Amino acid sequence: MGVTIADVAARAGVSKTTVSRVLNSKGEINENTVLKVRKAISDLGYVPSAGAVGLARGTTQMIGMLIPDLAWAWAGAGIVPAVIETLETEGFGLRMLTWNHGEESLRRLGLQVAAKSFDGLLVIEPEGALGYITELHEAGLPVVLIDDRFQRPGFPYVATTNREGGAQAARHLLEIGRRRPLVVTGPDAFGCTRERLGGFVDVYAEAGIEIDRSSIICGDFQFERCRSAIAGALADGLEFDAVFAHNDPSAAGVLTALHEAGLWVPQDVAVVGFDDVEMASYTFPALTTIRQPVREMGAAAARLLLDHVRGVPKAAPSCVIPTSLVVRGSTLRPSPN
Repeated sequence: MGVTIADVAARAGVSKTTVSRVLNSKGEINENTVLKVRKAISDLGYVPSAGAVGLARGTTQMIGMLIPDLAWAWAGAGIVPAVIETLETEGFGLRMLTWNHGEESLRRLGLQVAAKSFDGLLVIEPEGALGYITELHEAGLPVVLIDDRFQRPGFPYVATTNREGGAQAARHLLEIGRRRPLVVTGPDAFGCTRERLGGFVDVYAEAGIEIDRSSIICGDFQFERCRSAIAGALADGLEFDAVFAHNDPSAAGVLTALHEAGLWVPQDVAVVGFDDVEMASYTFPALTTIRQPVREMGAAAARLLLDHVRGVPKAAPSCVIPTSLVVRGSTLRPSPN
């Protein structure tokens, strides 16, 4: 059984009502009592429930942002800088919270909420925490998810068109005559993986080409796994003239494996990635990819959250920003001068 408000009260030597008042900053409370309660919360690792917190807060001019970790490439590629720029323009600061220590991260988040450290919360990939985040939203904390997995939670989100992105990749490959594609997917559990694959497969089906299951390989968004997957496919004699990789690091692994096998890109095999992170223009050849509008998503999420924090009438519930195709050398050779 988890730590309860009664446990905190016993540790601090106060009543449960006093603990509740400290959590909600209600009424006049002796400063020493507040310090004892907060120390008990920290010592016990108590995570306040959304109901216990009550969220009867004033304004702090701060926004919290929960991300998997500071090295998360998708976030650092444009999401976080765009969030910071938008918030600073509106006179708000940003408090970063990482999610790389499981229950300990959840405890820290609970303490930040209890301390009313921010007016609203931006979230990326809350694996294992979506239920608690939903509770916070339902109890009154403004929350916006920057959705990289096609989660579609019960609170506002900003997302992109993953299915259409997959369809854009397929249409481009068909336009350049590639009829035997291999797909290197992200993790099977991610909604974005299913969306990207579905859009890609549907366009090929409309062209009368069925993509066999043997031509769909899970790469888990990882460079080395995708490199090994392509090497294995070639060793098994699988014939393909194109690869659609579900993110750019995966596509970089594909390019490396093809180069090691003595194949030319795009002459022998055309390659399309997804995201358009900075590295996509630095690969050799430069990577054709589906641009995920990460900066726009970060800015839109920050503006949407601020609307909800400020109680703007008719604030939008969610926002979807479209993908776009960026064509580079991995699918089209430059025209001769």
